[in-house]
Order: sequence, then structure tokens, then C-alpha cells
Amino acid sequence: MPTSTSSASDAPAKSAAGGGVQSLERAFDLLERMADAGGEVGLSELSASSGLPLPTIHRLMRTLVVCGYVRQQPNRRYALGPRLIRLGESASRLLGTWARPYLARLVEETGETANMALLDGDEIVYVAQVPSKHSMRMFTEVGRRVLPHSTGVGKALLANEPPEQVRALLARTGMPAATEKTIITPDAFLEALEEVRRLGYAVDDNEQEIGVRCLAVSVPDSPTAAAISISGPAGRVTEAATEQIVPVLQQVATELSEALASSGSPA
Repeated sequence: MPTSTSSASDAPAKSAAGGGVQSLERAFDLLERMADAGGEVGLSELSASSGLPLPTIHRLMRTLVVCGYVRQQPNRRYALGPRLIRLGESASRLLGTWARPYLARLVEETGETANMALLDGDEIVYVAQVPSKHSMRMFTEVGRRVLPHSTGVGKALLANEPPEQVRALLARTGMPAATEKTIITPDAFLEALEEVRRLGYAVDDNEQEIGVRCLAVSVPDSPTAAAISISGPAGRVTEAATEQIVPVLQQVATELSEALASSGSPA
């Protein structure tokens, strides 16, 4: 296939605004659009959503396929490729590392164990934790995966998702009861998400483990869906304590968001 006829605007090494390489920016934009689509996409769909011409899309996708970051399916549509898995796993670990100073501040100011969790597919995965200094404290293993319907972080992460997507997720995972207080119906869970949106934070009140309360907020504008939380004995994480803890959680989430947005930016 000839390449000498490409226009100057499609040249792979053309510099983008801000001194970047335009073809790289375009390739990563296509990967993010594919991730947002959540499944297979066609070239025409990518062209329509990105505004790029089909020849440019085709060239970029062909390169991504050769590198293993995209797969071309038998039906000629495209899906994210397996080489992204290793990058994602490494990035998740780094995200936890970057978050630890902020979680440590949460522990210092609230006295309770602080966690960071991501939404990975249909599951919640914990990527970082700083434990409380109390002798009686909560402990969640980093790397642990749980279903979102019984967790504060799960509610915080799903609160802004469209109801039909939440229902579809719950249909895939089921809603097993971890305790007698676990929410086990989609309608009740959607009502709980409405409460999260109204209050600005999520609560797990003995729903994952009896005797444990958790308060959680999402990290705004995070590059991947993320939430932070504190958890502790219900006798300490009371309604009165909640009023003191939530503003701290929200402030730390905002600061973490700003740090993630600025990480890697040129000086």
C-alpha cells in the first residue's frame, strides 16, 4: 500500500500542539475511544467519533495491531489487544504507589484505615492501603477483588454510571449477600446510588462485614475510575464521626485528582 501520498496533516512525525507527536496523540486517543466503547469497534465508528479520515484511522490501527495493542477480529472489527494488560497492571501498581501519601494523610486525620480501589471490569480491586494505628483496625489485602454492590467504593464508583449500565453489571455479577445488611436487589441498589449522588459520598454500613462501616468518595477526573475510602469499627465510624471524616475524604480526593492530572507533565 503506498504511503507517499499521505497529506502533511497525516504525517506520522508531525508535531502536535505543545510539542508532542501528532500520530502518537491520535493513536492513544483511538485506544481511549475503544476503551470507552467497551467492545469491538469499526473503522467508520472511530472515524466518526474522532473526526479523523478513514485512511489515517486505518494506518494507525494497522500499526497498533502489529504492536499487539489492538486485535483485528474475524469480523474485521477491532478490539483492544493483550499487550495492554501488562501496561494496565503496571499502571495500577503505580497508581497505588502515588496514592499512598494521600492515604497516609487520611489515616493521620481520621485515625482509620484508608484504601484506594479501582473498577476493573465488573469488579472492585483494591490497589493501595495504609492501615490505621489502632490495635482494632480493618485490613483489606491489596489486590483483593470484590463485587461492587456490597462496598462503599463500589457505590462511589458506580454512582455516576447510567442506570441501565449498572443494571447490566449487576445482572452479570449477581448480588450475593455478604451479610444480612447487603443490598441484594437492583432497584434498592439504584436507590442507594441516588443517595450517594445526593450526599456526595457513599456508605457501606455493615454490608460487607458486620461491625464495619466504610465511607468512600470517587476521585474526580481520575484517568481510570478510582475511589478512596476509610473503614473502621462501626463504634468509631459513627454518624457524628462521618460529619468530620467526609470533608477530609473529599479534600484528599480532590488533591489526589490534581496530582494525577499533573503527573508526567513537562516542567
